[in-house]
Amino acid sequence: MRTEEEKYREKLEALQNKRRNRFRILVCIDGSDEGYLGLKYAARMGGQRPDCDIILLYVRPIDQGLHSGGLQVRIARENMLSWGLELPGIRRLKTGLELLVGDEELKKEWEVETTNTIVDGDPLGDNKIEYRHSSGRTVVLKLKVAPDAASGILDQYELGPYNLIITGSAKQGRGRLRATLTPSVSEKVAYHAPCSVLLVRNLVPGKGHLVCIDGSDFSTQIVLQEAELAARFPDPKVSAICVSPDAEGMSKAEKIVVEASHMLKRELNFELKETYVEVGDPVEKIIEVGKNYSAIVLGDSGKGTMNRILGGGVSTDVLRLAYNSVMIMR
Repeated sequence: MRTEEEKYREKLEALQNKRRNRFRILVCIDGSDEGYLGLKYAARMGGQRPDCDIILLYVRPIDQGLHSGGLQVRIARENMLSWGLELPGIRRLKTGLELLVGDEELKKEWEVETTNTIVDGDPLGDNKIEYRHSSGRTVVLKLKVAPDAASGILDQYELGPYNLIITGSAKQGRGRLRATLTPSVSEKVAYHAPCSVLLVRNLVPGKGHLVCIDGSDFSTQIVLQEAELAARFPDPKVSAICVSPDAEGMSKAEKIVVEASHMLKRELNFELKETYVEVGDPVEKIIEVGKNYSAIVLGDSGKGTMNRILGGGVSTDVLRLAYNSVMIMR
């Protein structure tokens, strides 16, 4: 006879298998402008598509703000995401919801389900409210308890899975040592998330993505992934850049760009908007060209903490130094 734990794991596995057939975006909301800009970007990417789920996540510390006002825990568990309670994150999540769906439409066209999950040491636990549209679209508000924001975001992935995590980015220009030894929330997520991560910084929609390629097999997969992702936008715009460290490598870099362009046309019938072949330091050249785009797209360097300190990596250094948003793809 199956135990309760076995039944739970089977149910969770079945749910995750179902979710793998959908495009799921986890948007981290912390009240910053970057978080809401990221949410608007997610809406442009898939907000009207029936195969898309957008999950708004706010991570709060354990037991924060729950000892005032005579709040009845049982009632709060049942109603906290429906009420206008002044708990951390509630207002911010609702502001995010308003950016996605109008109030009248929400009442008339969406079904609602609220769920509470008990968390040790916190009287309210994890709470979510799920809105489902008849078209298949889903919007979820998730108020999650965790020791810190980064671990909460990474733990939430395990309940996913997700195709993309969107979060506000640390300030541009942080030093390599500081970014590696004392990473910000966004840097921790970018380093450790199993899926692609968009770090929002000065995000201007509609300017397209600049994808960085080097001719490797992994680079080829990144270009394909980026084209498939861009195709979800109403106005897909993708350009590619290849940087040679010296003049001798120019012809090879030009060949890489041409092959990538032909491959996208052949495999996906997708055309690059622009192509760039540059000579010099890859990080500097990518940042200089990339500042004219909504986001710079790179593959994950795959380097561990010590290698990041000693040698960095193009993706890690561009993430730290770029003026605009950076997407790390996996």
